[in-house]
Amino acid sequence: MKDWNSRYAKAGTDAGTRMFGTQPCEYLREVLARTDVAPRTALCLGDGDGRNGTWLAAQGIAVTAVDLSDVATDHARHHDAAAGVTVERIVADLADWTPDAGRTWDAVFLMYLQCENAVRLRAARVGADALTPGGWFVAEGFAPAGAGGTSMGPDNPDLLYEMTGFLDILQDLDVLEALKGRIRVNEGTRHRGEARVARLLLRRPEGP
Repeated sequence: MKDWNSRYAKAGTDAGTRMFGTQPCEYLREVLARTDVAPRTALCLGDGDGRNGTWLAAQGIAVTAVDLSDVATDHARHHDAAAGVTVERIVADLADWTPDAGRTWDAVFLMYLQCENAVRLRAARVGADALTPGGWFVAEGFAPAGAGGTSMGPDNPDLLYEMTGFLDILQDLDVLEALKGRIRVNEGTRHRGEARVARLLLRRPEGP
């Protein structure tokens, strides 16, 4: 946590220095633009300084956001206030965080959660278990570049998004999109250039 706290403290809250920019992930925007996706509530796991959670709240969605870094969460609250929105923000480690019994959300977002794969998959399972019937699970993150390839993102392969791991533990959800490919990103001071990413859009069945 100290590492992320120092990174966010150094970046500050100015729009020009935010590590991942002021706008939400483009894939998040694309999912919300679908005519069949209209969540009233959302859970953002690993929301950092709030670019996704703040934007979702500005769309009229009741947002709960969890992040390990208390500095990032303080910054996120600053951005929420500047945007005129309210987000329920929780400082917690996703290695052991679970929501209160009975709490559910219409959508869960796991966007660029940079942590060990076991923690990320646990967070995905916790999020999926908290979905309402018909609820949406959305994930995007840096994927392995492949043999001989290069890509933006962590050097440690354990910090990258592996599609098979998600699909193995989320077999109770319906798969609408499960994609890997190259995109160009321009998000803040750290996400700039060509990247190989994994994208997932899953849905909890309506019935039992």
